Amino acid sequence: MYRRHFTAICAALLLPSAALAHHGWSSYDATKVIRITAPLTDLSWSNPHGSAKVAYNKQVWTIVLAPVARMEARGLTPAMLGPGKQVTLVGYPRSDGTPEMRIERVTVDGKTVELR
Repeated sequence: MYRRHFTAICAALLLPSAALAHHGWSSYDATKVIRITAPLTDLSWSNPHGSAKVAYNKQVWTIVLAPVARMEARGLTPAMLGPGKQVTLVGYPRSDGTPEMRIERVTVDGKTVELR
């Protein structure tokens, strides 16, 4: 009985931190589509979602990708997106002007991958 209570208490304590660790998509402006063709300068292949960096409009933009499992299931690998790799990114900018965008699709080496 104590073990069941202990497990329930631990789960209850972990849920709020998991919810705070990930942001929602409402901070991106889906009415403003951005299309960037440029080489990536950095790549993080990790969860809750991958990310990259790219130079755009004289700023370094953070690129918010999809979760690793989704990207790999759709045929996108970290080798395809390494730093210096020319890509075309289509996505939405943050509403607050932060140089960050949520990516909907990536085109690399003639292959387009839908991330959402």
